[in-house]
Amino acid sequence: MNQPERGIGIGRRLVLPAAAAALLAPRALAGATIPPGNAATGIPEAIARLDGIAQQAMQRTGIPGMAIAVVLGDEVVYLKGFGVRRQGDPATVDAGTVFPLASLSKPVASTVLAALVGDGLVAWDDPLIRHYPGFRMHDDWVTAQVTLRDMFAHRSGLPDHAGDALEDVGYGRDAVLGRMRYLNPSSSFRSHYAYTNFGLTAAAVAAAMAAGKPWEEVAADRLYRPAGMHDTSSRFADYAAAPNRTHGHFKVDGGWVARYVRQPDAQSPAGGVSSSARDMATWLRLQLGRGSLGETRIVQQAALDETHCPQIIRTQPAKDPAIDHASFYGLGWNVEYDDQGRVRWGHSGAFNLGAATCVNILPGERLGIVVLTNAQPIGVPEAVCRSFLDVALAVPAGPDWLMLYGELFKTAMAPDYSLPPTHAVPSPPLPAASYVGRYASDLFGGVEVAASGAGLTLKHDAVGAEYPMHAFDRDVFSYQPTGENAYGPAAVTFTVGPESVASTMTVQNLDLNGQGTFVREKA
Repeated sequence: MNQPERGIGIGRRLVLPAAAAALLAPRALAGATIPPGNAATGIPEAIARLDGIAQQAMQRTGIPGMAIAVVLGDEVVYLKGFGVRRQGDPATVDAGTVFPLASLSKPVASTVLAALVGDGLVAWDDPLIRHYPGFRMHDDWVTAQVTLRDMFAHRSGLPDHAGDALEDVGYGRDAVLGRMRYLNPSSSFRSHYAYTNFGLTAAAVAAAMAAGKPWEEVAADRLYRPAGMHDTSSRFADYAAAPNRTHGHFKVDGGWVARYVRQPDAQSPAGGVSSSARDMATWLRLQLGRGSLGETRIVQQAALDETHCPQIIRTQPAKDPAIDHASFYGLGWNVEYDDQGRVRWGHSGAFNLGAATCVNILPGERLGIVVLTNAQPIGVPEAVCRSFLDVALAVPAGPDWLMLYGELFKTAMAPDYSLPPTHAVPSPPLPAASYVGRYASDLFGGVEVAASGAGLTLKHDAVGAEYPMHAFDRDVFSYQPTGENAYGPAAVTFTVGPESVASTMTVQNLDLNGQGTFVREKA
């Protein structure tokens, strides 16, 4: 049954260096050794059609730029860039153009951690606090038991996307991780899958502490430099300084605009890697080589193999357990089994502010593809990956993957908050003095509501930025949040007592897990 992967997790002209151009010559594929018994008999045709698949996806969606790498066994058999780095700028995308990877950073981070496991510095089942003694979860018992494996498998009991709102508010990595002790669990420990950028980040930071260096340096020392991935970094500053880099694009009035910049250092292991198609081809070779690049061992095989093994069911319960294929998460990887029993490893990356990426690997066929784009996630990289693999596996003409993934992403990326309905004739607010004051939350810290002209402003201690608040309906105001998870205006609702003074304030976009209420501090 042809279906898009569930739980995605959740955003041109060719210019190539001579070495990359040689890889694209017909003899490159002709000389590639297809492993005996490989079911991917359509690989030559898939390679031949990949230009058209990519160009058609770009024409239908208008996205500005894309880069693709395909690896078969230990050979790079396709490496190409399409389009432009920035809309309106003639600079083109090539094999060395650097893209933000977004959540495709997670399987890259698990590769780094596997290297540390292979070195004997940490073990997948080490408790987090063995290496990061100051880390705390809401429950003391879970704090003592939660392991690196649990966090990389998203089975800690933390709520979905726990900590992301703290990053949006303006907290840095240390502050977000320090405040995770105040997050209420959404399930019992190890019972459910819930995707958490900052749970995985906490485990990566703990492993880096064991190595005695910041995560960014550990990633470079233990993976990027040994593997020759010279375009790759876990620091935003390196991406921003790269002369050959893309800009993120957001769709506005039917066109693509380079309007926003996503700075993901707070969750670097989970979403802050930047890389090129050329480097990602090397990383694909490493995955298919079970830790080796040719004869060079980079990561111990057993440690890397662990990342590709199912750790928890992502989709439960099955709609029909008689025919439904379970979907799993490994350690930084989605692990799927198709209708023919083939194993598929994959992951998507998505920044709503302008990046979308995807990797799909068929390890039994020793075939992998990475697609990087510089546009808001609308399903393009996933559709290109899936269309390519359908041809490679000689699957009969399948569905319109671009349409199916487009609908999936439209649902996945839809706003998760909206202003409440108002009365036919909204009531005016009380005098400003009823609302003005300081409010606090264990999780989010302090905010100040102040009078400003004829209205109010909301100021959070974490960043100091002031947000105008607009009267909406009596004790409900609206304001425009910022950050990766911000959409339209959100409600700020005050609870006002009999003395016409607000006692609490609930900020709608911070209340998705029921912890967005701030209590007025006593004067």
